[in-house]
Amino acid sequence: MSFGGLAASLQEHPINVVLLGIISYQLSSLFRSSSASSQSQGDVPSSYNESYNWKPAKHPSCTVWKKYTPVSLQPFSGRDGGQILLAIDGKVFDVTNGRNFYGPDGMYGNFAGRDASRGMAKQSFDEDMLTPVDQPLDKLEDLTREEVANMQGWVEHFTGKYTIVGELVENGAD
Repeated sequence: MSFGGLAASLQEHPINVVLLGIISYQLSSLFRSSSASSQSQGDVPSSYNESYNWKPAKHPSCTVWKKYTPVSLQPFSGRDGGQILLAIDGKVFDVTNGRNFYGPDGMYGNFAGRDASRGMAKQSFDEDMLTPVDQPLDKLEDLTREEVANMQGWVEHFTGKYTIVGELVENGAD
């Protein structure tokens, strides 16, 4: 299409003027952003002795893999703003970032500092789903295949969302 044909098309169909304006604006903003980013690269130091600090303001917290028993897991219930841990199928998760759910006032707060395997398997958040901490771990032998699959689904969900910080073992085995 020649320039004359383009001008005639713009006169025939006024919507083309609007479309041409939008396209022009998009192209100009594209070129402006690429030239701005090339200018900002001049701020990056080119040698070691320039004043550039790559260190983070605060060192990220470290996680130590640990064996937890039901008794040693219990203090991690989030009370007084502390860390919140819970266990599912032998894996201990740090769910502190989910304090609104798993903290003392959260809807799943009864799982904090406890083995939540049975409750997750049965989709029940009742207190009777929790084994007392001074008793042996729940072997979960009476769960149906569907309940075990449901629990495994929760393990996958938690693994993708929270950090695994340890494993749950019998009292006296830590």
